[in-house]
Amino acid sequence: MEKGIQEFAIDTARKAGALLKDNVGRIGSIEFKGAVDIVTDVDRKSEALIIDAIKKAFPSHGILAEESPELKQDSPFKWIIDPLDGTTNYSHGFPFFCVSIGLEISGEVVFGVVYDPMMDELFTAEKGKGATLNGKKIAVSAIGELGKSLLATGFPYDLRSSADNNLDFFSEFSLRAQAIRRAGSAALDLCYIASGRFDGYWEMKLKPWDVAAGSLIVSESGGKITGFSGGPFSIYGKECLASNSLIHEEMTRILSRR
Repeated sequence: MEKGIQEFAIDTARKAGALLKDNVGRIGSIEFKGAVDIVTDVDRKSEALIIDAIKKAFPSHGILAEESPELKQDSPFKWIIDPLDGTTNYSHGFPFFCVSIGLEISGEVVFGVVYDPMMDELFTAEKGKGATLNGKKIAVSAIGELGKSLLATGFPYDLRSSADNNLDFFSEFSLRAQAIRRAGSAALDLCYIASGRFDGYWEMKLKPWDVAAGSLIVSESGGKITGFSGGPFSIYGKECLASNSLIHEEMTRILSRR
């Protein structure tokens, strides 16, 4: 893949991240897309910045972004964007959020960048070439037992109305793992798997922009990412199980019980 595309993605993620950081505590509007699903004016500003940059640099490329209609093009290139992953955190001033940009070519994610502007941490991965954090190679943890593992998860936006809301799995893993964290950004959770900070992560009902970049970063750091039963993972699917590979089978045994 052309180095210029990677540099463009990284530069654009950093610019969007700077916008997010500059506007912490200065949100102009919050809209509710559902009972607990929100979007802010800062989400839209960040998304506009990224989309405008892509249209200017690569006018023939497709774009799939969280807050805008999909731009379909007759091109194998598609950018998959979450301009602010962790909007609820952001709206409350909780400093755990990021920008996520993935590049798909002919249906396969080949490059991903996730930028956390508050920590100034830039996670990247290129298909077949490994994953990095601020330019240094990263790898998953060596924890081999679920009972010694730090896990992460999240809950779907319809948890109040759907019985399929992850509370059952959360309860079971709470009794089996060392601890669980629910920090509120799927993209960063995946990057934390890749960098060895978490050992396992599961979540349901995610969207492509939540996981496009992060899933590649996990696989390129030596981790494993599948559906709940261990089958192939798709960014367009509804199940995400990521781990350091070593505890993956233990996790699938629990997540397969339905």
